[in-house]
Amino acid sequence: MNSTINWVSIKKYEDILFFFGEGISKIEINRPWCHNAFRVETVNEMIDAINICSMRNDIDVLIITGAGKKAFCSGGDQTTRGMGGYLGKDGIPRLNILDFYKKIREIPKPVIAMVNGYAVGGGHVLHVVCDLTIASEDAVFSQVGPKVGSFDGGFGSSYLARHIGQKRTREMWFLCKKYTAKEAFKMGLINKVVKKKELEKKTIEWCKIIQKRSPMSLRMIKRSLNAELDGQHGLMQLTGDATLMFYLMEESQEGKKAFLEKRSPNFKKFTKFL
Repeated sequence: MNSTINWVSIKKYEDILFFFGEGISKIEINRPWCHNAFRVETVNEMIDAINICSMRNDIDVLIITGAGKKAFCSGGDQTTRGMGGYLGKDGIPRLNILDFYKKIREIPKPVIAMVNGYAVGGGHVLHVVCDLTIASEDAVFSQVGPKVGSFDGGFGSSYLARHIGQKRTREMWFLCKKYTAKEAFKMGLINKVVKKKELEKKTIEWCKIIQKRSPMSLRMIKRSLNAELDGQHGLMQLTGDATLMFYLMEESQEGKKAFLEKRSPNFKKFTKFL
């Protein structure tokens, strides 16, 4: 199995790098001087990139990571934080990272967090929201909201508790402790720990395995797993994909053909499958 990719840039951005190779895409937060903390513009670029991944049928799996050797993502850039959120270049306060979290949940393809260092605050929530997390041995996981006057009452708490339980989640938020990759693995927070030099190799190996699986099966299991926590929105996505599957069936095609041919549809021939 080829474990290296000759990455090609898909689109140029200011704050992120966006690559493609062999059916795999990679979004890399490129702000290493501030431990890959995101600002409004960073998040807008990630949303644009993930929308491209959603639309392109030659992209099977998405990897999210951070540039440099020290950090995956350290959350929101506190130097851009205003009274009502993070200030973009237009001076309007926003919390648009929440929109990116939702995009990760909504994209009908697996998303893998490749954690190469600190995953802190909003950066910690970012890896939690991803479908899978593979981390290097020197990765560090922490919630820091109460230390900087912030918190995440959504995926960063309720969904986190689905991974590691209520007690561990409260410990993580109340104490703001740092956890090693091995500790994170033991508590069920991440899927795999590897040596730093093996991180991208192992992540690509997992991507290649996923690419051998049925894309519709992967799409539906992701929707099904999300549906309970995402309420009516999750059910809408699940049933939307069920409709997509039905449109691919001969029974659905009969209804369309009958309408276009101005005749009554013959659905009776499909009852033998019920």
